[in-house]
Amino acid sequence: MTEHDGTGPVYALNLFDLADRDEYLAYARRSTAEVARHGGRVVALGRLREVVLGDIAPRQVLILVEWESETAFRGYLNDPTLVDLHPHRVQGSAAYVWHLFDRLEDLRPLLKSVAS
Repeated sequence: MTEHDGTGPVYALNLFDLADRDEYLAYARRSTAEVARHGGRVVALGRLREVVLGDIAPRQVLILVEWESETAFRGYLNDPTLVDLHPHRVQGSAAYVWHLFDRLEDLRPLLKSVAS
């Protein structure tokens, strides 16, 4: 992993199972507006259709969020006015996978870094 300065778009990949419907609903009712307020935009929502290949155990739900920057993402996580919101996500979900990805225009920078 590399260190970043917190600027530039990042994508947050969220994969999880629903654990408690009411808890996750309490999170979902507020989170959309709060994500937008902090510079995030939900790009995709999905429900698992099929496992084709991979080492990650299957999850029921996919949410892909584009954030203006890593700083914006961290601002959402650490906003003291949302201290009562995030526990609903934790209690309403299980087996959460949350990965941040840098935005790329193409794969050349990545392919260059692994060239032999």
